[in-house]
Formats: sequence, structure tokens, C-alpha cells
Amino acid sequence: MARLLYRLGAFSARHRIAFLIGWLVALGVLVVTALTGMRFSDGSFDVQGTESSRALTTVQEDFPSGPSDSSLQLVTRAEAGAISDPAHAQDLQTALQQIRDLPHVTSVSDPLDPTNPRVSGDGSTAVATVTVEEVSEHEADRVHQSVVDVAKTLRADGFDAEVGGTLANPIPQILGPTEIVGALLAFGVLVLTFGSLVAAGANMAGALLGVGVGILGVLAASVVHPIGSTTPILAVMLGLAVGIDYCLFVIARFRSELLAGRDVLDAIGRATGTAGSSVVFAAATVIIALAGLSLVGISFITEMGLAAAFAVLVAVLMTLTFLPGLLAGMGHRALSRRDRRRLEAGRAYAQQEEHTHDSHDESHQTAREAAHRASTPGFLRSWVLLVTRRPIVSALSAIVVLLVAAVPVLSLSTTLNNPGGEDPDSTQRAAYDLIAKEFGAGFQDPLVVLAEGDAAALTPSLPQVQKLIAGVEGVASVTPALPSADGAAALLQVVPTTGPLDERTRELVLDLREHAADVPGVRLSVTGATALGLDSDQQLRDALATYLVVVVGLALLLLIVMFRSILVPVIATLGFLLSLGAGIGAAVAVFQWGWLDAVIPAPQGNPLLSLLPIILTGILFGLAMDYQVFLVSRMHEAHVRGASPRQAIIDGFSRSAPVVVAAASIMAAVFGGFALSHSSLVASIALGLAVGVIADAFLVRMIFVPATLALLGRTAWWMPRWLERVLPHLDTEGLSLEDAEHRLDHRPDQHPVAPQATPPSSPSLAPRGPAASEQLDSQRE
Repeated sequence: MARLLYRLGAFSARHRIAFLIGWLVALGVLVVTALTGMRFSDGSFDVQGTESSRALTTVQEDFPSGPSDSSLQLVTRAEAGAISDPAHAQDLQTALQQIRDLPHVTSVSDPLDPTNPRVSGDGSTAVATVTVEEVSEHEADRVHQSVVDVAKTLRADGFDAEVGGTLANPIPQILGPTEIVGALLAFGVLVLTFGSLVAAGANMAGALLGVGVGILGVLAASVVHPIGSTTPILAVMLGLAVGIDYCLFVIARFRSELLAGRDVLDAIGRATGTAGSSVVFAAATVIIALAGLSLVGISFITEMGLAAAFAVLVAVLMTLTFLPGLLAGMGHRALSRRDRRRLEAGRAYAQQEEHTHDSHDESHQTAREAAHRASTPGFLRSWVLLVTRRPIVSALSAIVVLLVAAVPVLSLSTTLNNPGGEDPDSTQRAAYDLIAKEFGAGFQDPLVVLAEGDAAALTPSLPQVQKLIAGVEGVASVTPALPSADGAAALLQVVPTTGPLDERTRELVLDLREHAADVPGVRLSVTGATALGLDSDQQLRDALATYLVVVVGLALLLLIVMFRSILVPVIATLGFLLSLGAGIGAAVAVFQWGWLDAVIPAPQGNPLLSLLPIILTGILFGLAMDYQVFLVSRMHEAHVRGASPRQAIIDGFSRSAPVVVAAASIMAAVFGGFALSHSSLVASIALGLAVGVIADAFLVRMIFVPATLALLGRTAWWMPRWLERVLPHLDTEGLSLEDAEHRLDHRPDQHPVAPQATPPSSPSLAPRGPAASEQLDSQRE
């Protein structure tokens, strides 16, 4: 793989103008396609394979004239007396007429109508339904605000008035000011890491181009198949984060190769062949984790996962094809001024040593060692020496901290939808709570029971069905059945005594399903928004175990091939579980417990969304394997070159830890910007990812992994011989490149030649450019 990527990187560098034009043309085509034809679906959550989803499909087919989703509720309560008192009734009717006069309002129910009253048992509270049709998102906000203004007028007249429901399903803002601040912080980390504005700018340019092509590709795909409004969220978030990180790893290796004395073209090839191999493997684990979300069987989660996987794939392609062209254009300007001065000094010293001792290998090695010492921060080297010297204490300390951070997971509560909206301080939630208090906790979230059977037998059986349901514990009331046009189905609305998030409501759904066949010739199914939410929540929990087995199993196999070890991937996975607990624990503490209410603008105090744990699991697993690959690949590289286990850990950590620290800081900055979003969906995912990345990079990969590897010693790199023979050798460390260079430089009468951009085609004869080819030809003669 290293040789293949070497050639790709060198080819891209040589033909950088063509690749630049190609990427820009692709970007332009996607812009035009997306802007002229992108389509969004209604955003409904389709949970396939459950009883509630199957019954809902039947309801939609047999009962097409259901209530409109575009509706609001005006909830009014008289502070004194009954709402039907003449003075109160007159004020209410005036308010209802004002709403009827609003544009796009097609009907407003009269809660005081004696034929269909909507008044609470004590007579104090009334609910009017406002139906709106043919309204755009912008107009919907205006209509909603007008109804809220009417409610304010009623409050001034001495009523408690709130507006429930919502008209719009806005797309969450994912590129606002806080996200831009996060990107700027990431750029600041790059400048500090590289000490070069040119290198930092190239890094950001490549990442932004990659995320631009990725997200526009997702939007362009909606021309063929409409996507949900939340689908692009992960694509933007992950595309930007991994794009920056992947460029960072390749640029860091490119700088290291320049400091080792290689020419620009060869440094590009080697950086792409070595760091690029790690990027490919790391991205493969992320893509596997994201594509594996399709195993859940919920369409909107599958869409989000595939869109994000596509964005990651584009980031990899950009890193391997577009970035080499930027590196060729930068050349030695990718180094800081101090590094350029050190490089010149190293070259002068190498030339002096070569003339004095006629030893190219010695001088070249001296330059490499000097470059390595210059690029290795003293603190991180001292840190890994401490960790490997006290491995038991280090590993246990990291585990304890991560377990404490994961304690909030014990109180995790999830739901597909938050009743009354996600904002506890909104008029929508206030209206919901007022209706629940006055009309009953389950009044707004009834269950829908679908009765099916032979048309001749179903109709006479409906009274028996209604009596059966009314007798089930937890049922407050049952509405009379509504038959379908052909008489083969009927709907009954069941109002529970408890709210949709109450465990007793879940038990009621199960009890009703147990009685599904109690009436001969009739089959009962439970559906409705509440049943859909309960079923999807349970399905997500059940799918999490399957998802972990499949996705983690595939990724473990990939890591075994890369590291040629059984225990190293297992250690990586155990560390991931610890960081996952910290990430989910932070989301629970902030969004469920409300710990950072003054800092996080998104609504808090609600159960977490059902999809959050499985999305965090998939993404964090991929990112954790990223850091494992980039950190341990250098350790493995030192190990296969003959270093002792502890020395391999120290050497690999010293070389890769600075880049991993920078990458994690960038990830945290990007995710931190999204964590300040006003959408609880975006903010909760981003916060969990930010904390999970910090925990994984700084506690798991910086402490737990090196300490555990130090404890295991040579056992860490053990693999059964039969498996060693079966697995392919992919050479992610670039050993074939080093071996070819060694063979060429040690041929008789061979003078040192700067390596060029084409890697050796065979380990024995290794022409690396015109000059090398001419010399090899003269030797053959």
C-alpha cells in the first residue's frame, strides 16, 4: 500500500494543476446541481419493522383524510370563574375571530361549541385548534407569531393563554457564528502546531474544499432521492473535523521528511505513502462505523450515517490527491523559519561529514536524528517515560477518571420526541403542560388502535373491542370506532392515564398488544405517535448490541491486519468504551441534568434523543480508531525495525503524540463550536463528541494505551503463526520504500542520489528518477 500511495501522491504533485481544476470543476457542478434541484423530505421518523410502523402504513392507506399536521392549539384558562362565563366567553370569541382573520388560517374550532366542547372538567380551561394550510416556512413563522400575539392580548385581559404545537420543521443551523469560531480555533491550533501560516492555510484550504464537495454531494444526491433536514448535520461536522485532521497527519509527515533531508517531491511521496496509509486505515474504520448505522433499520439514521461516510470518503480522496499539489506548491515554506534554519545547518553538517568521512549513511542518519530531536517536544517524551515507568498506576488512574466521568450514564433517559417541544421555557411547552394538568397526562398523546378483520364480522364486534380496551388498566377513555370505507378496518383512539414518557404508558402498549387476538375474527394493532416513539426507542436499544458486534468486529479485523497483533486492537477497543462512557456521560449531565444551562444555549432538562447513544457510539469508535492508528502505527513502525517493546513505545509516542494532541484539539474546537448550537440535536451530538474525543486522546491514547502496552511488553505484538501467514502484508509503515533506498544507496560505486517521486518497482532494482536510472544503467553495462 505504501508504494501505491507513494506513486499516487507523487503523481498528484506533478499534475497539481490538473487535480486542482478537477476538484474545482467538481465543486462547481455540485453547487449548480444542489442549488437548482435539492429536495428535503417531510422529516418524519420512519421506524421500519415494528408493529406501530406497519399499522401506521395501513392507517395512511385506509384512512387518508386524517387531521392536518399544520395546526396550533390556543390554550386559555380563566384565572377566576369558568371559561364559559359571559365576560370570559366574549373575550375568547374575540380572540378566536382575530385568528380566523389571519392569512393561511383555514379554520379555528370553537371550544365552547356544545356539540363538540373542548373544556376541562372544572370548566376553567378551553382548547381551540387552529388549522393552517399552504404555508411556507417563512410564512409559518409569521402566522405562529401572530397567534402568540393574540395569546398575549388574552393575558392582558386576565387569562392564562399559551400556544401549543408548531407549524414549521426548520433545518437546524449548522454553519452559524459558533461553528465559525470553532473553525478559527482549529486554524489557531494548526498555526501553533506548524509554526507556519502557509502550512496551516494549506491544511484548512484542503479541509474546507473536502467538506464543501462532501456536503454539496449529499445535497446534490437529494435531486434523485429527497433527504431529511437533519441528514447533512453529521456530514458537515465530521467532514470538517476529519478533513483537518487527515491533512494535518500528512503535512506533519511531509515536514518530518523535509527535515530528514529529502527533496520536496520525494517527501510528498513518502508522506502520502506512510501517513497516507494510516489515513486510509483510519478513514476505513470511520466509514465502517458510519455505514454500519444502516443496521439499525431506521431510515433517517441510515441517511445520516451514509451522508457522513461519504463526507469522510471525500476528505480522504482530497488528502491523497489535492493536498500533494498544495505541498508541492509550498515546498520548504511548509516548515517554520526556525526549522528551515536547522535544515540548512543540518545539510551543511552532512556535507562536511560526507567530505570528511565519505560516509553518506552516517551523515544522512545524523541529519535524521537531528530532525527527530528538533520535532519532539521534551514534555511529551518525558510524559511517556513517566507513563511507561509506572504503567500500573498510570493505567488505573486513567480508568478511574473515565469511570467517574461515565457515572451520569446510569441515569440515561431517552425518547424519540420530547412532548411539548424541546424548549422547557417555550409557550409550546407551557401549553402542553397546561393541557396535561387540566385534561389529563395522556390527553394530547393518545394511542391509536387499528382493528382489522372481515368486513361482515368486524362491525358487530366493534362494541366488544371498545369494551375490551376500556377495561385495560391505564386507559382513561376510548373514542367510538371510525370505520374505513370498505369496512375491513376501524380506528379507536385510546387516551392513557399517563404521559408518553411514563413507564406505565409503555406497559399499557404491551398490555393492549397482549389482547390483540382476544376478540374472535379481529386483529388489533397499536400505533400513533406515542407507540411509534416507544417502539423506535426500544428498537434503537436492541440494535445497539448488534451494531457494536458487527462494526467493532469489522474494525478489529482491519486493525489486526494493520498492526499484525491481536491484543493491540483489543486494547484500542477497551479504551474506546471508556471514552464513549465519558462522552455520553457529559451529554447526560449537560442536556438531561442541565449542568451548563448558562453556557449551552440549546434547551436542557429533557431526556436525550433516542438516536444519540448509537450515533455517538459509531462516530466515537471511528475517531478513537483514528487516534489509535496514528499513535500506534509509529510504535509498530519502530517495533518492526527491531526496537525493544518499551523503546518502540517511547519512540513511536514521541514522534506521533504531538500530532495526535494537535488533531484532538482541532476536533474538540470544531465540535465545541457545534455544541453551542441552538438545536438540542446538533448540540448534544457535538458535546458528546467533543468530550469523547478529549477523553480518548488525552486519557486513553496518552495514558491508558502506552501504559497497557508497556505492561504487556512483547506479548502486545503477539499473533498466531497461522494467522500471520494468512493475513496480507500491506506495508503501512513504508518499509519497502526504506528497503529500496537502502539497496540503492549501498550498491558498489553508487553515489548518493536524492530520491525522486517514483517509488521503486522492485526491491532489488530501485530507480528513483532520471539521474538514478542513468547510474543504474551504467552499472549494468
